[in-house]
Amino acid sequence: MKIVRADSSHLESWLKLRVALWPDEKANLAEDLPIMPRNNSLLNLVALADNGDVIGFAEASLRRDYVNGCATSPVGFLEGIYVEPAHRKTGVARSLVKAVAEWSRTQGCAEFASDSLIENTDSHRMLKALGFKEAECVVYFRKLL
Repeated sequence: MKIVRADSSHLESWLKLRVALWPDEKANLAEDLPIMPRNNSLLNLVALADNGDVIGFAEASLRRDYVNGCATSPVGFLEGIYVEPAHRKTGVARSLVKAVAEWSRTQGCAEFASDSLIENTDSHRMLKALGFKEAECVVYFRKLL
């Protein structure tokens, strides 16, 4: 397995994995896909199997606004991570997170964060297994105007 920056040759496979992670946002995923960011504030990685197939991805950003539970800025933020079910628990997610953490360090970050929906307990377990500590729980509210 190899971790590389995503490029246009990974687009179709990467998009399928993004839809698997975020099925409710399918319509927006292709147009939002930042394959080649114009600056260093976004990172898009793919995990490649030995045969070259894309088996996972991680998307990260540098957040300069307030990040819940963090005290510094910028913060490396794991926006999304997905590994094909057949390749889970084989170190793919760990390798992706390690690469994002290293990128965050090179961007001057002292903290690395992520979030997860409250009901996504599988994600909570994975993040904790990868060394993240729960920082706080927040419930967001809104009112239509």
